[in-house]
Amino acid sequence: MKVYLDNCCYNRPFDEQDQNLIIIETEAKLIIQNRIKQGVHALVWSFMLDSENDENPSEDKKAVISPWKNVALEYCSATDGILKNAKEYMNLGFKHKDAIHLACAVKHNCNYLISTDKKYVNKNNLIQEIEIVNPITFLLETEETR
Repeated sequence: MKVYLDNCCYNRPFDEQDQNLIIIETEAKLIIQNRIKQGVHALVWSFMLDSENDENPSEDKKAVISPWKNVALEYCSATDGILKNAKEYMNLGFKHKDAIHLACAVKHNCNYLISTDKKYVNKNNLIQEIEIVNPITFLLETEETR
């Protein structure tokens, strides 16, 4: 099963852990990453993740997130097709960067795009090609497949 984690998902462990939902999403995200390392799920990385991580002002966060590029089995480069598809997703109401993440995940036939952004996840019903879920939902939906 192929998965794509967006930037906010990678950054969830660095958020203030002062709300139960954030704590649980952090734990779920770490479980997902452990499954990726075990080969249970295949990770896809993209040029948009590179860009957003490069823009991160925290060198510590960059250093923790950037090695996941090397763990990924596939890489999505910027192409005219990706940008064209992202524009179509923007016409459905997705924000620019979210649309690019989505276009990358769909291009690489990911089963799931995992995000901690509620507004992004709530747009899941606008598309058919992929499931956009938070880390908790992903674990609940895939636990049986382990």
